[in-house]
Amino acid sequence: MKGTTGSPELGSVIVGVDGSEPARRAALWAAAEATRRDSPLCIVHAADTDGRVLSAESIERVSSAGHELLREAAAAVEEQYSGLHVTTEFSRSAPVPSLHRTAGLRGTVVVGNRGLGGFKDLMLGSVGLKLAAGATTPVIVVRGTDNKTETGVVLAAVRDEHDTECARYAAREAEIRKASLRLLHVWNILESAGLVVTMLDDVEAIAGEHVHHLMTVKERIHGEFPDLDVQADTEKSLTVAGVLVEASRHADLLVMGGRRSPGFIGPTLGRATHSLLHHAHCPVQLIPRHGSGHGSES
Repeated sequence: MKGTTGSPELGSVIVGVDGSEPARRAALWAAAEATRRDSPLCIVHAADTDGRVLSAESIERVSSAGHELLREAAAAVEEQYSGLHVTTEFSRSAPVPSLHRTAGLRGTVVVGNRGLGGFKDLMLGSVGLKLAAGATTPVIVVRGTDNKTETGVVLAAVRDEHDTECARYAAREAEIRKASLRLLHVWNILESAGLVVTMLDDVEAIAGEHVHHLMTVKERIHGEFPDLDVQADTEKSLTVAGVLVEASRHADLLVMGGRRSPGFIGPTLGRATHSLLHHAHCPVQLIPRHGSGHGSES
């Protein structure tokens, strides 16, 4: 399969490590992703010594430990992915600016779902949520990979046509995996029709509108990726996040955007995004919004 010239370039892969087991798994997952993309992998450790009052001796000790951590992480990656071009970067800055700076304009940042030091409490909104919320390039949170068999499916959450770019990224991810793509649109009837729905015809009309949005996105993706197996499904539920969490059981990657200002996923993450980062059964890729319109947090 070969994407069109309009498909997004996935770029290089940057992974943050801090010595924790989730970070180690994230580094190996990032190495596999970089291999699929035929791109380099950069392993970053951010010691944040510039942001703390430390003695010269303490700074030297932290620096030495950080460089040793990077050597160990690179060795673990190269043991499994011998042909991969791997570089390491030790930063004295805090994790969030360090990873954003290394990613530049086109890189994808990969982190574990929790960690130590600078990456502690990722799921509770400390560093990881700040990283995702301020991202101008894709961020992937690696979770749900323990003892999981690959499904050969990439899942994309789609609300309307504003999520076409998100679906494009998902299509490229499916393409490099030689996998199929599932576009999933979940709508909440209470949000669509208000608290009281009086006529069945109203519900059917609303459902038809949601199907129309999804099929518009599917047709665009099929036109740009004609060789890709694309499935499109709509589901009605009182909880968008709950449906997506369950669907993530049967996917290797969940790709989703955020209803945020142009150029950013946002200063904070939406409820569905936050829930997926807590509970998804596969890695979650967040795509920042760069065009007009707010798109979808689902």
